[in-house]
Amino acid sequence: MLRLYIKVIPRSQKNKIEKISAEEYKIWVTVPPEKGKANQAVIEVLADYFQKSKSRIQIKAGKSSRQKIVDIF
Repeated sequence: MLRLYIKVIPRSQKNKIEKISAEEYKIWVTVPPEKGKANQAVIEVLADYFQKSKSRIQIKAGKSSRQKIVDIF
């Protein structure tokens, strides 16, 4: 299992990810933080980046915050 600490920037011009350290990432998503859309976009960006299925990525903390803790199995 891999635990990541993520800062999310919603309403960006494009989806992208930046590695800050081994466990810290900054993720930009195009969608607004409404009704879980940004959380879903974060999961999709991480799934693509780590080449894992979306079901193997879980947001453990910070579902309504820009700071999130995410586990990847």
